[in-house]
Order: sequence, then structure tokens, then C-alpha cells
Amino acid sequence: MAFCNYFQRGLFASRSVFSSPRQILGRNIHRGPHQRYGYNRQSQPPIWQDRRFWYYAGAAGTTGLIYYEYHIEESPTGRRRFNNVSPAYEKQIGQQAYLQTISQYQSQIIPAGSTKMDRDVRKVAQRLISATDTENNWEVHVIYAPDEKNAFVLPGGKIFVFSGLLSVTQDDDGLATVLSHEIAHQLANHSAEKLSQANLLGFLYIVASFFVDPNFLQFGRAMSTLLLELPNSRQCEQEADQLGLYLMAKACYDPQQAVALWQRMKAAELSSPP
Repeated sequence: MAFCNYFQRGLFASRSVFSSPRQILGRNIHRGPHQRYGYNRQSQPPIWQDRRFWYYAGAAGTTGLIYYEYHIEESPTGRRRFNNVSPAYEKQIGQQAYLQTISQYQSQIIPAGSTKMDRDVRKVAQRLISATDTENNWEVHVIYAPDEKNAFVLPGGKIFVFSGLLSVTQDDDGLATVLSHEIAHQLANHSAEKLSQANLLGFLYIVASFFVDPNFLQFGRAMSTLLLELPNSRQCEQEADQLGLYLMAKACYDPQQAVALWQRMKAAELSSPP
């Protein structure tokens, strides 16, 4: 009887010490597929491992290419470029910049026709405007700033000339060289082209951010400036030079004087304080 009790106690003890084969192997039998390959149940596999992702990516890429090709146009010199900015929106941006410029230099703007300097600038600008054959609402403003040797034209035909520029241009041909170059930028819609390029690069950065490390994106942004934006800017400048010389000749100014003007401009930039 004691032996039976001892045997029963030993049997029950053995059951508590030794596990069944199912219990021993249960750790492997019940292990899920994610655990078998090192994933937690809460984790998700990378998005590019999903076949549907590539379907959507292919559809989006095809749509993007169609959109890109649809917005390819030719510049006045025949150069192909991407432009998804409408003329109306470009003029809207130009109007905002115009109001900001007027507000910034309000106290320095010379009243129209009040000085010989202003009349001389308007005379040259008007001859060039007549040669453009465009319907822009052209306006000319001379800003009294003896140390500022600059001029620019905003989208929509708003021309600003700083008085310091006249010490470099020296005569009508020199002034016509600068103004025709700046007017040519707007005739070729270079502002819209640069906005379009910024839109395109911004979209590509957003797409790339889903796949590429942010540190690499910073490097990519620098490379895009070096490889895309700077060459495009150079192309726009060359195009403005070409169109500007044609505009000068059409307005009966001497395009050969352009070389001397840009030499004087370069010398003035080198002599100006940093």
C-alpha cells in the first residue's frame, strides 16, 4: 500500500516535471510565420514588398509622364521646356511682386516725367516696348538709388530701373542693352519656367521621401541645383541675350554696343564693395 502511494506520488510528480511532446514542441508548432522570419506580429513588411504598390506606382508614373509631356512647349528660340504655370497665374505672381516693390521703394520712386533722368529712361523703354508687339500693361518706374546698379522687369510688364545703373550704361544704347535683356526674360516667360521647374522638383522630392533616406535627399537637392537649376538658369540668360539683341535691333538701337556695356557692368561689379 505504501508502495502504491509512493508510485502514485512519483507518477504525479513525473507529470509535473516532464512535459508532453506537444508541450515540448509547442513553441515551434504554434510559432507564426512572422515570428519564424524574425518579425513581430505588430510589424508590417516594407511597402514595396506588396505587389499592389507597384501597380499603383506604375499607374502614377504613367500619369506623371503624360502630364509632363502635355506641358512641354517651345520657347521663342525653339527650346523645349516644361511649363505648367498659366499666363494668368504668372501675371498674378507679378502683380504681387509689383505691389511689394512699390511699397518697399515708395519714397524713392521718381515721379513720372519730373526729371531728365526719368524722361530718358522712359524714352528708351518706350521704344523697346513698341518693338515687342505685346499687349502687356507696361509701366516704367525709376528708383533713386545711386549705389544700386540694377534693373528688372516683373511678369505683366512692370519695369524698374535703379538710378545707379545709368552711371554704367552711359548712353541710350547701353541702357537699351540692359532693358532689352530684362524685357526678353518676360517675353520668354522665364518666370513661369522657373516656377514650373520648382513645382516639378518639389513633387519629385516628395515622392523620393517615401523611399530614400532624408540625408540622401539633402545631397540630391544639392545635386539637382548643380545639374538642373544652374544649367537651366544659364540657358535662360543666353536666351534673354539672344532675344534682347534682336529687340534692340528692331527698336533701332545698336546691338554691337552690348559687348562694351557688359564689360563695363562686369568692371562695376568687381569694383563694388562685397
